[in-house]
Amino acid sequence: MKPYASRVSEKKRLSVNDLQAMKNRDEKISCLTAYDASFSAVLDKAGIEVILVGDSLGMVFQGHTTTLPVTMDDMLYHTACVSRGCNRALVVADLPFMSYTSLLAAAENAARLIQSGGANMIKLEGARPDVVSFLVGNGVPVCGHLGLLPQFINCLGGYKVQGRELSDAERIISDAVSLEQAGAGLLILECVPASLAQTISQQLTIPVIGIGAGIDCDGQVLVLYDILNIGAGRRPKFSKDFMQGAASIEDAIRNYHIAVKEARFPTIEHSY
Repeated sequence: MKPYASRVSEKKRLSVNDLQAMKNRDEKISCLTAYDASFSAVLDKAGIEVILVGDSLGMVFQGHTTTLPVTMDDMLYHTACVSRGCNRALVVADLPFMSYTSLLAAAENAARLIQSGGANMIKLEGARPDVVSFLVGNGVPVCGHLGLLPQFINCLGGYKVQGRELSDAERIISDAVSLEQAGAGLLILECVPASLAQTISQQLTIPVIGIGAGIDCDGQVLVLYDILNIGAGRRPKFSKDFMQGAASIEDAIRNYHIAVKEARFPTIEHSY
């Protein structure tokens, strides 16, 4: 068996428990975004374990400058498309801006993404252990998201690395612990120093997926369009053009998957 080969069955949908087992045996988790059935099928075939239907679709798919205009109807439509395209990957869907301002709103919108969209897990940004606990208590698997929070861009003042200062790093660590204690089954860390991500990944028992967070996370996620070098915007420092040297889109995605599984991506040049 190749070192990057998954040890879970290829005939069943992956679950949060499968991801937890992967962390427990130090097997890296590969994740990419997708917004439609066709790319979802390609990712599934390449072995990608988690497909994130991110509100990043607002920027890479709809052409907005932020994720803030993305609506629940947008997320529901794209989540349903993605879930129909794959058979094995765990589908995680974002709750968009202002869709979880109360426990009731969070529950109603999470239910839509799961019941009508086919999502297996929902993701929300920020330290909201109250929402996480309520959703998990009602049967909704939750992925947290800390570090750079695109839905908070007007508060943050720009897309910049978070957690450089000691006080900020301590707050992110505390928030991560509170989300795990509230029942989150997965955590995404975005644009934080690699040393901070390593500390959090080692401290938490749940899997930590990094994006611009260094090699020591339990897995990696990137925006699909970035690794395929698609789009008018500048590719982020933490991403990589996997189309270079690839014979096809399928090969590029497979090369990303293997690089993550073998802990060859990200390198220092893709980290902070």
